[in-house]
Amino acid sequence: MPVVTTDAESETGIPKSLSNEPPSETMEEIEHTCPQPRLTLTAPAPFADETNCQCQAPHEKLTIAQARLGTPVDRPVRVYADGIFDLFHSGHARALMQAKTLFPNSYLLVGVCSDDLTHKFKGFTVMNEAERYEALRHCRYVDEVIRNAPWTLTPEFLEKHKIDFVAHDDIPYSSAGSDDVYKHIKEAGMFVPTQRTEGISTSDIITRIVRDYDVYARRNLQRGYTAKELNVSFINEKRYRFQNQVDKMKEKVKNVEERSKEFVNRVEEKSHDLIQKWEEKSREFIGNFLELFGPDGAWKQMFQERSSRMLQALSPKQSPLKSWVRHGDFERDNLHKPS
Repeated sequence: MPVVTTDAESETGIPKSLSNEPPSETMEEIEHTCPQPRLTLTAPAPFADETNCQCQAPHEKLTIAQARLGTPVDRPVRVYADGIFDLFHSGHARALMQAKTLFPNSYLLVGVCSDDLTHKFKGFTVMNEAERYEALRHCRYVDEVIRNAPWTLTPEFLEKHKIDFVAHDDIPYSSAGSDDVYKHIKEAGMFVPTQRTEGISTSDIITRIVRDYDVYARRNLQRGYTAKELNVSFINEKRYRFQNQVDKMKEKVKNVEERSKEFVNRVEEKSHDLIQKWEEKSREFIGNFLELFGPDGAWKQMFQERSSRMLQALSPKQSPLKSWVRHGDFERDNLHKPS
């Protein structure tokens, strides 16, 4: 890539190496050999002292506007983000994601402060520096990790790592006797802000652990940790173990109650089914009974038919004599009637 060997700028304030105007200075063909952004995530990000960047091309100064337009492939925008990164969480990851995606072609360097500096200026950490370094190496947005990063960024540090911009949230960070350790970075036009993720921070996580200390201590005693490893006194150890036994007993009672409720529920369901079936059968039985023995039932009709046949069978037939007498009386009566 052709670059200008001087820091001359055009009238628009854009370095002549990136301006459309032909430069008046002598150009020298020097290729950038800085490390490129990671294209694969099958290995952790390297440490800065392992990359051994010996790029001989001048590191021309960029403006934020130029960086956002995009730079040549062999000249990624080198963005730096630093922090403690204790108990690495989603808030850290989101901040690094923002830093990585600030510009189209960016190389993200992440500085992690050592235990000595952190304990001196901020306080004790949960994870030691080696654990914090390793956590950053396995974040997908990180291209390079700088161990033992300085608390305040110096011109020498920025020059050594060819840093173009520094990414951090815009809240003034007062520390080490300064109202804002990034003030000089902002004044130099090298600061790009990121947004904090609300609701998550290392302090919040530690607060939860302290608040629920008894729960975590009891859980880890159950898992086999000793009272000495947990820094638990003899009395508290016995109290925790007794409470664990009480909780186990409560759990057993709860399980028995749940099983009993389940059994009762099954009995109730079966009883309901039996009652429902009995009601259906009883209605069917009553219906059949009424059809047979009701007022208009089949039994009554059958009984009436049988009664009628029995009466007919029991009633005597008229004798021939009686029929003749009645016939003679009829004729006699007709003879005596006047014509």
